[in-house]
Amino acid sequence: MLLALQQTTPSAGGGLSILLFQVGAIALVFYFLILRPQSQARKKHATVLAGLKKNDEVMTAGGIIGKVRDIKDIETNGTTESRITIESGSSTFVVERSRIVRVGSSPAQNAPA
Repeated sequence: MLLALQQTTPSAGGGLSILLFQVGAIALVFYFLILRPQSQARKKHATVLAGLKKNDEVMTAGGIIGKVRDIKDIETNGTTESRITIESGSSTFVVERSRIVRVGSSPAQNAPA
């Protein structure tokens, strides 16, 4: 008789396991659709910027297109920054390496703004 009473009562543990499964599934979807592609784009952008050299055609985040004239590493407040001198037409600009979004014909997708 006790066995019959246990079978008719709904168990709360089953609902909790379904909820945990749903939360886990949502976390996996979030990881594979948002976080992983972002980290891959960030790595690709870093490799594109690491291969930057003189006379490469670049485009900055501000939309300036020109050729790299000089690359300098400057240390300020204990951190090293890369400054790129870009020649566009008759003008010369100095920008940080991280502000370059495209080198040649290889755009760095989802480059940080």
